[in-house]
Amino acid sequence: MQNKGSWPRILGLLLVLAFIITACGQTTTTTDGATGGTATSQTSTTTEQSPAASPAGSAAASPAGSAAASPAAGGGTTIKVGSKNFTEQFLLGEMYKQLLEANGFTVEENFGLASEAVAHEALKNGEIDLYPEYTSTGLQAILKLPAQKDRQAIFNTVKSEYEKQFQITWLDPSPFENNQALAMTKARADELGIKTYSDLSQKASELILGGPAEFFEREDGVKGLQGAYGGFQFKDNKQLDPSLRYGALTNGEIDVVVAFSTDGEIGGLDLALLEDDKQFYPPYQVAPVIRQDTLSANPQIAEILNALAPKLADAKTMANLNYAVDGPDKKEPADVAKQFLTEQGLLK
Repeated sequence: MQNKGSWPRILGLLLVLAFIITACGQTTTTTDGATGGTATSQTSTTTEQSPAASPAGSAAASPAGSAAASPAAGGGTTIKVGSKNFTEQFLLGEMYKQLLEANGFTVEENFGLASEAVAHEALKNGEIDLYPEYTSTGLQAILKLPAQKDRQAIFNTVKSEYEKQFQITWLDPSPFENNQALAMTKARADELGIKTYSDLSQKASELILGGPAEFFEREDGVKGLQGAYGGFQFKDNKQLDPSLRYGALTNGEIDVVVAFSTDGEIGGLDLALLEDDKQFYPPYQVAPVIRQDTLSANPQIAEILNALAPKLADAKTMANLNYAVDGPDKKEPADVAKQFLTEQGLLK
């Protein structure tokens, strides 16, 4: 009977003891948190993870237009950027380089490659990872396919064929075209009422044409224009080094000059660019061409460089950039590229 009576007291003591132990445990946990124990340790772990997580999240969330805002995005990976050997290519190569560097990539430059054939081989062989190329150059000079007139069809063809044949792809093309062109001084063009190639074809016998030697022999030169438009029988043809063409035009030695639609001198010298009204020349849009293995390893490159494409909206924009280098100011391509990218909000 006494044993039975002692059980309630024992159970009561056990309940009191359990309550005391529980209370002590709660006090210990709270004290550890307040003094930097377990809770501080967890906070420290979170803080250590934040620097690594933050740039990655920032790069994913930021548009390529704010390239400079996420310098860790490239993680220091080296990208080899090339260009061909004329002003526009130097400018484009610099723009690619600076955008990539602003996004954390290390860039090795290989500018001034002699031709599209040399640049293409360097790209295939891995000597460079990317460079700027023109769609119709890729179509005709690299793929050896006939000219096309439709911009989208040309781009679709070069993109798919490059991927199949070379494991190289094309990023977004810029809207402007750098096409073969013919130009005159505005005064001479106005005097003769010449605005288009059709107009020129009828007046050619009164005029002197100046350009590189190959223009007078190639099918995409005088011979092709004669077939497409008729006429184009000039009073004289003068073979001129590219560096002498515009001087010969402005001093009256020639009346018509063989040009490219984004030559800086067209805007800088306020020349009349004649309209190819029968679209004899195919469109030449520029875009980054890049090794697919490089892009697969660094997919953010597409977003970074594609942000540039719409900023190069027309031939006049590119011509003005070219003239900043080739004109009287003789600025460095790197400086012109940086100023343009900053003005367009692509660099800070």
